Amino acid sequence: MQVLDLGTKSYGETWELQKQLLEKRAQGLIEDTLVLVEHPPVYTVGRAGLASTDVNPSAAQDAPTEIKVRKLGAVPVVEVERGGKLTFHGPGQLVGYPIFDLPHHDLRRYLRDVERALMSILAEETMLPARPCPETLLLEPGQLQTGVWIRDKKIASIGIAVKRWVAYHGFALNLSTDLRYFEAIEPCGFHGSIMTTVEREMGSAVDMRKITDNVKRALVARFSELSAGYQVAAQAPMATTPRPAELGSF
Repeated sequence: MQVLDLGTKSYGETWELQKQLLEKRAQGLIEDTLVLVEHPPVYTVGRAGLASTDVNPSAAQDAPTEIKVRKLGAVPVVEVERGGKLTFHGPGQLVGYPIFDLPHHDLRRYLRDVERALMSILAEETMLPARPCPETLLLEPGQLQTGVWIRDKKIASIGIAVKRWVAYHGFALNLSTDLRYFEAIEPCGFHGSIMTTVEREMGSAVDMRKITDNVKRALVARFSELSAGYQVAAQAPMATTPRPAELGSF
């Protein structure tokens, strides 16, 4: 697996890079790739679309292309092909885009693999009690709700798309994100106050730079293992499954 750590880069530039990497991966020209990045403030809307209730009345939306957040200014809105609804990306958030071939052709398994990887990393690097979405918070009974939670607060979001059985888009882990951006919207259908960060959960005395570096290293190690496991699985015979034109989940 190769790793591209982009530092800070705009969402649009990174989105275009993802699509280029996806095509190369689908053609077998490159190996699995993990893109790590931090974005300037941006809201993204997945294939579930933007509902009128997704933006709180306190945040003016004069046009579908931006949301004006009180005391923080206008933030652009970008519609993308990942699964899910409205969410935020910005400073203090570590975003990962695994461009992975999925030889098992199992989208649900991949989502849970990403979720388990994030929970394991948080438990090891921060000692926080990471868990899947509590059943009491499911928006609908039996719904597939991904993401990582600390008790009843959401700390990481997952939203992906799949094309020709290559996954793109990915996850967003809140390290020291300004939560006011979330409070202006209904992230993934939840009230904005449900979001949290590593910094908030651990307290202000922690060294966030050290934690960020440790989490990055752990992400690379864990997703390298995941990629290697997938490639071993690719060598095993399996029933032929049509490669989808495009799929998504959240």
